[in-house]
Amino acid sequence: MGFRDTPAGAAPSPADPQRDKGQLFTPEIRAAIDRAIAQYPPEWRQSAVMPALTLVQEHNGGWLSRELMDDVAAYLDMPAIAVYEVASFYSMYDLEPVGRHKVCVCNSVSCMLNGSEDLIGHVTDKYGVRPGETTPDGRFTLKEVECLGACRHAPAVLVGKTYHECLTPQALDRLIEDLE
Repeated sequence: MGFRDTPAGAAPSPADPQRDKGQLFTPEIRAAIDRAIAQYPPEWRQSAVMPALTLVQEHNGGWLSRELMDDVAAYLDMPAIAVYEVASFYSMYDLEPVGRHKVCVCNSVSCMLNGSEDLIGHVTDKYGVRPGETTPDGRFTLKEVECLGACRHAPAVLVGKTYHECLTPQALDRLIEDLE
């Protein structure tokens, strides 16, 4: 999902008096975002954009809608486009619904040279899902990501929030089979 083909004025502006800041957030989400904001000087509240997006995404079943990103922008008093830029740049954020689990295969040079393309091909062939797709049963979404920071033990895969290194297709199968 991209925002380049949408006019900049299409989304509600954070300065729009008709929009209530954080209207989609529960009191618990607002409190958690406020704790993240408190870690920065008041004039740098926008620095909490990544923790805010992470909290909102987790609360929304693993993905960020445009409306939720607009709410993050309004809550942090920043332009919506700045939030879209962060959410679309970092692979930890998803702009479309995802499966119950995410299987992220690193595609950096080290991982590619050590078999990450074989891992992706194996998952595609065995489970019928290509990068960016979710299995028909919603069990997992396969993502190809840029650098998981495990070059020494490539290829690296992130399943949920757990890193796995030096994986073979068989080892990846065991991880996938253990997913609910």
